[in-house]
Amino acid sequence: MNYSIKFILSLIVISFLSCTNSSDQEINSDMKLWYDKPAEEWVEALPIGNGRLGAMVFGGIENELIQLNEESLWAGTKINANNPEASKNLKKIQNLLLDGKNTEAKKLAVKYLLGTPPRIRSFQTLGELNLNFNFSSDSIENYRRELNLPSGISSVTFKQNRVKFRREAFISAVDNIIAVNITASENSVLNFSINLNREKDAVIQTDGNNSLFMTGQINDNDTIPCGPAGAHMKFASKLKVISKDGNLSSDGSTISVSNASEATIYLTAATDYNIDSLNFDRSINPVEICNNIFEKINSKSYTEIKNDHIKEHSSIFNRVELNLGDSLLSKLPTDQRLQRIINGEKDPELISIFFQYGRYLLMNSSRSPGVLPANLQGVWNKDFGAPWNSDFHTNINLQMNYWPAEMCNLSETIIPLTNFFDKIQEPGKTTAKEMYNAKGWMMHHVTDPFGYTAINGGIQWGTSPLAGAWMTLSFWRHYEFTQDLDYLKNSAYPLMKGACEFILDFLIEDKNGYLVTAPSMSPENSYINPQDGTSNQITYAPTMDIQIINELFNAAIKSANILKTDADLVSQMQNTLKRLPPVRVGKDSTIMEWVEDYQEVEPGHRHMSHLYGLHPGTQITPKTPELFEAAKMTLKKRLANGGGHTGWSRAWMINFYSRLLDAENAYFHLSELFKKSVLPNLFDTHPPFQIDGNFGATSGIAEMLLQSHNDEINILPALPTEWQNGFVKGLKAQGNFIIDIAWNNGKLTEVKIKSNSGGECNLKYKEFSTQLVTSAGEEYLVGNNLK
Repeated sequence: MNYSIKFILSLIVISFLSCTNSSDQEINSDMKLWYDKPAEEWVEALPIGNGRLGAMVFGGIENELIQLNEESLWAGTKINANNPEASKNLKKIQNLLLDGKNTEAKKLAVKYLLGTPPRIRSFQTLGELNLNFNFSSDSIENYRRELNLPSGISSVTFKQNRVKFRREAFISAVDNIIAVNITASENSVLNFSINLNREKDAVIQTDGNNSLFMTGQINDNDTIPCGPAGAHMKFASKLKVISKDGNLSSDGSTISVSNASEATIYLTAATDYNIDSLNFDRSINPVEICNNIFEKINSKSYTEIKNDHIKEHSSIFNRVELNLGDSLLSKLPTDQRLQRIINGEKDPELISIFFQYGRYLLMNSSRSPGVLPANLQGVWNKDFGAPWNSDFHTNINLQMNYWPAEMCNLSETIIPLTNFFDKIQEPGKTTAKEMYNAKGWMMHHVTDPFGYTAINGGIQWGTSPLAGAWMTLSFWRHYEFTQDLDYLKNSAYPLMKGACEFILDFLIEDKNGYLVTAPSMSPENSYINPQDGTSNQITYAPTMDIQIINELFNAAIKSANILKTDADLVSQMQNTLKRLPPVRVGKDSTIMEWVEDYQEVEPGHRHMSHLYGLHPGTQITPKTPELFEAAKMTLKKRLANGGGHTGWSRAWMINFYSRLLDAENAYFHLSELFKKSVLPNLFDTHPPFQIDGNFGATSGIAEMLLQSHNDEINILPALPTEWQNGFVKGLKAQGNFIIDIAWNNGKLTEVKIKSNSGGECNLKYKEFSTQLVTSAGEEYLVGNNLK
């Protein structure tokens, strides 16, 4: 075992089996959101989920509203939207771009490259569960509405006329069911009615005195060009009420509970979506799926269902613990604490809660029993036509959703994403061939559950031919953090290889002999064409493309070498890397965003794509000093012109400054996120609500405390002065290491490393570094005698 005497003065090897796992710890009761009044708006309600089902709990007194979602309930159908004229006109467009005739190239691209149709349809709400109680909100005492993050249970408690009332709701991944339990401290005082509602496309009726069925089919007559209108996906929901005492009755669409002290409502939902075909499947019966789910819980009591849920949920959530210090505001409701931060007060405990909330949201919008990845709103959406359709945006947003997955010890959340892209590559191969005459697979900047891979929305938004290539790096990252060779061989590498094959065919030679992408763009940003003064987006060889190719090819080469395969492909990629244009610094000392040093239309644009190589890429580091300094200048310019004004963009800033090892600026942008882009229920807002900012911020907080890339684990790389004392347990590092860190007075005191796979562990703390040679199943404790 090798180690630096400067860095490690005490080292203890501990048997893995003798260690206490953080998942076995008691639930931390401080990790909760709570409020002293019911939610009036959707962005005040509290989310629960299990990866497939989602719900927003409002916590009303007289009327409880629980808005419902099922992950696959989308309008639309599978279509081939590739423009049939694309391949015939591609070379013309490319030559115009290489000749500097960008305006003419854009005109042809609008005509011949835009998808047919150029739109997708939306993720939709399932509907609402309404509970109407027969008492007023007068004389209510001790009202409390909360979401316990470690248990995944939302609860409402209050007292009226000496009677204590409690409602709790959760969504079990074990039993695939939503459970709502309602209790009173005295007998025969619960009297309420139960309804399911959906504004359109559904029929709701009772089945006996204790069950409700919702059945429906989306009938989309949207006039916007989104593909075939008409009857689309079928869906169903089943609700069952069990009363401990009291009476149940029904009147056709409503169930009534009377004279009870306890009642439990179970609900589930399903569609006829089939991920294997990326379409609805009429051989799938949603009603039958709902019935089968209920069959499996018929023999279980509410206590058993609840305990199984808590055990499963907490075993994932409790892997990571973060303490950034105590707070004087900890006794206040969450919305009041948020307002105090907006007003300039400090609340390190709320930052810890916000970090854990991001983990909570990811694990409850992307894991089994779900089959789809987290979309722009996770799995929580109240609308029939959601903002940006709640789609899968692949020019930053879907990637950002999964930034915390590995480092925050939620590796299983990447599996629905992986499986989805395993299916997406099939229509992606068709698009590569039909639009670009290329092998491999690709996609542009938007997709949906039906596998849309054409250019969506407009040429100015959707011409991102390397969006799929960018996505595959999430899968490489999963291998880096888990060391799962089967996953690399059967999932990650095939997806990466297909993306590389597309790129190799797509690249063309420019006038300087470089291999470049064309047509392409720097996502959503515009430059001023110096030839005619017009605004344009279309170009060739935007800086982000070059950085993505460098990142992907190097990852694919490593993968192929690990798997001992594809030597010819490796050679081809190595030769291609030598012919890519360099990332260059412009006349204003910033990293050039385009192949030419164009003037920006919007210097404070929300996207900062030319800094991909800094984060989430790994090419711009202190070991590339010119680009490292230029990255600082790039951010400075963006911010001076109003950049970072959306929630997700601000979250990206936290990650950028963490990679720049600038702790105070990372903390500043975290504070600005709270002040400008966090809603009362701690959802991130673009505006409106987008969940990527939550995930980006959680990633950023983790990056401030631990970074692992380029085969080095950096401890406390961006610890701000505001976090003088604290600890974090259970973060994951590249190489499948679990890291616990403690610090005091701003200085590292202890590091514990659990090696799950063995191998070299290269540690860095400030100017000190060491290499440990670890064995799988052992822990290594670094003592507090550090200089």
